[in-house]
Amino acid sequence: MTTVELKDGILLALGSLAGNKFRSGLTILGVLIGVWSVIAMTSLIKGLDNSVQESISDLGSNILFVSKYRPDTNFDDLPEDQRHRKSITQMEAEAIRTACPAVVAVSPEDYYFAAGGNSVKYKNRRANRPLVVGVTPDFIRVRKRALSTGRFFTVADNQIRSRVCVVGDDIVQSLFPDDDPLGKQIRVNNYRFTIIGVFEKKESMFDDSDNNKLVLPLATFMKMYPWEKELSLVVSARSAADIDDAREQIISTLRLLRKVPYNRGNDFEVFGQENIREQIGNITGYIYIAMIVISSIGLMVGGVGVMNIMLVSVTERTREIGVRKAIGARRTNIIWQFLIEAMTLSGTGGVLGIGFGIFSAVIIDLVTPLPFGISTFYVSLGFIVAVSVGLIAGIYPAYRAAAVDPIESLRYE
Repeated sequence: MTTVELKDGILLALGSLAGNKFRSGLTILGVLIGVWSVIAMTSLIKGLDNSVQESISDLGSNILFVSKYRPDTNFDDLPEDQRHRKSITQMEAEAIRTACPAVVAVSPEDYYFAAGGNSVKYKNRRANRPLVVGVTPDFIRVRKRALSTGRFFTVADNQIRSRVCVVGDDIVQSLFPDDDPLGKQIRVNNYRFTIIGVFEKKESMFDDSDNNKLVLPLATFMKMYPWEKELSLVVSARSAADIDDAREQIISTLRLLRKVPYNRGNDFEVFGQENIREQIGNITGYIYIAMIVISSIGLMVGGVGVMNIMLVSVTERTREIGVRKAIGARRTNIIWQFLIEAMTLSGTGGVLGIGFGIFSAVIIDLVTPLPFGISTFYVSLGFIVAVSVGLIAGIYPAYRAAAVDPIESLRYE
């Protein structure tokens, strides 16, 4: 196939599109929908993934989590020996702080989930299902949280079990929309607490729990809820380069404290951001599979449409094919002519699908909090797949056109 033949084939295809707008539009609709779904969904998925990764990165690159189980644990499949693991304790948190040189701070955290949600009230106002958390003063250092006003509680506040708390921005907006919250007394599950600080509002697309969080000194929390013993630890390594050393030191310290035999696995979990990223990646993978299934249906319908329209085109242009053969066109010339036309037809649907996909993602980004991110890989892949659909769908019509007898073709009306 020469460049001239390629150019002529594309021009013939575009002429056919212009001459049969309605028919061509219906033909490329399936391809358009398939490519549109790929571009729109991948743009949203990429945007969501970027947002999640930024949220994870905000935790810092030197953070490790220590807990009884991993967050993604399926408790139905747990073996019996793992069901009875001991809870993480404050003594273990202190041991990690003192015995692990690669660790600079440890934040033990304990959450209280009341039946029906925690009650946080001021006069006749009520916060909307806040999270009540017991922490130590290291919390603000490890979690890298800043205060918009006031102060965080001190070691002394924790030791004497002070009834003080630091609240998130959402709680302030609910309880004190037009007032200064500092120094105000609120009721937390029927206990009186004084607000001494307010966290800076944290922008997050998925999880606003940080803005709806109320933190208490851990010792105060344990006095109020002595049955809540499921501590989790957030550990800050000296730097990102020390993260592996910190992990090994934590594991060695906890195995020694918990008296875990050398021939048995850990009865606790130490994990970092990579595990959270892996969980997010698994969810994203399922979404991509669903996207592929949806777009494949559209592309399959588009391929059938392209094949049908090309078969009609072969029939309509039987005399033209005969003339071309009579003046010397070979079978390969006829095959390439119809293949180029089919690929141009589906490629046009692909280009329109890419345009509609990007436009849809931009509109969603403007009118909703969902972000979007254009992936050049999937834009290119969408166009290549669209053209490939035309190539595959055009093979049978092209060979059928090439097999037309020139004598019979010239008699065809």
